[in-house]
Amino acid sequence: MNTKRTHQEISPPQDISEETEKLSDRAASCDKCTDTPDAEAGPGPTPPPKSNEKVTMQNDNTAVLPQPAVIYRLPLVCKILFALAGVSAVIYLIAMQSTAFADWWSRYPGAAGRSVLAQLTNRLPCSLAEALVLFLPVILFFLIRTAIKKYSDCWHNTLVYLGMLLSVASLLFTLMVWGFGTGYYGQTLDKKLGLERRDVSVEELKYTAEQLVEEVNRTAEQVTFRNENFSVMPYSINEMNDKLLEAYDKVSDKYDFVQRLDSRVKPVVNSELWSYTHITGVYSYFTGEANINVNFPDYTIVFTAAHELAHQRGIAREDEANFMAFLVCTASDDPYIQYCGYLNMYEYVRNSLYSASADMYKEANDRLSLNVKYELYSYSKFFDKYRKNVVANVSEVVNDTYLKIQGTPGTKSYGMVTDLAVAYYRSIKP
Repeated sequence: MNTKRTHQEISPPQDISEETEKLSDRAASCDKCTDTPDAEAGPGPTPPPKSNEKVTMQNDNTAVLPQPAVIYRLPLVCKILFALAGVSAVIYLIAMQSTAFADWWSRYPGAAGRSVLAQLTNRLPCSLAEALVLFLPVILFFLIRTAIKKYSDCWHNTLVYLGMLLSVASLLFTLMVWGFGTGYYGQTLDKKLGLERRDVSVEELKYTAEQLVEEVNRTAEQVTFRNENFSVMPYSINEMNDKLLEAYDKVSDKYDFVQRLDSRVKPVVNSELWSYTHITGVYSYFTGEANINVNFPDYTIVFTAAHELAHQRGIAREDEANFMAFLVCTASDDPYIQYCGYLNMYEYVRNSLYSASADMYKEANDRLSLNVKYELYSYSKFFDKYRKNVVANVSEVVNDTYLKIQGTPGTKSYGMVTDLAVAYYRSIKP
């Protein structure tokens, strides 16, 4: 029987007490001489247990003390992960201070890291990042269960377990720095493209919107529309992916800083639920996957896929990923992909134009073809279902905070693509 007792609660058995008295008399007599104790006397009785020790009493009333608890040590792999995180922190700090270093790291070591992750997860039929999110409650359950059963017996073991968990978090930081994070501190995209980015006038916004309207109407003539509804993507997600990769190769031929990468987007299984967050796509840097929400209308899926593929190639800032998506879509030979690029960019520009001049906004919008107007109206009706909810507000705060930590203006940076669009059309203006 196992019992937990203190020293005062345990009375030694009678035979042990008698033996203790005899040994005490022997010890007293030996104090008077310098001879060592008689070797034949044998060892003394088992000492009383210390307070809070569990004691097992055998049939012969002999007290048996428990074995000491297992003391765990931090595994070597965790120490290595912490060391890598330390090196990564130094790399990140240098990138924050040196644009040239940030560009070099993102273009060479970073490109290699992104490529390795993309190739590893390309083989999976679904999004690994989504699977991890879905199984997160199960993962947390087993982590807590393991902590209670194996590491809760003493503070030392508990701290070791916390160290193991922190080492996993440090791995996420290392993957961010080595593959994607330094891109936030490299040279801006307008300088890489040779564009002049400056304050935008209302007249320039109007001119850019008019140019985009012309391109939208032109490409819309080759697009299939449902009756007074959305346009229809005439191929599968995989075929769309192949067409976007071909377009990216064209852009890479023109701009050598754009990484060539054989990758594919990952449709999110729970896209309907994900729509309540207002997120149409996300690049998970820790798995190298470009995830897209396929619950949204087709014309947004194409542009979102091009946007996330831009992140996968090291274009970190949101406005720059948007503009790269525009360049890639309009470089495609496919009319539907071109249409998606022009229409999505027009939506950004018209929002800025509306803020500057409602009359000019109306004038530009009136020039859209009827099918395109139905497309935009249908999107507004579609989005009403997801427009206002608590999940979207939380998602907005989290995304805004993350982007600000990376040195950007937050979620406002998505709309800053208007400045790049105006600079682009200014540069090609006859």
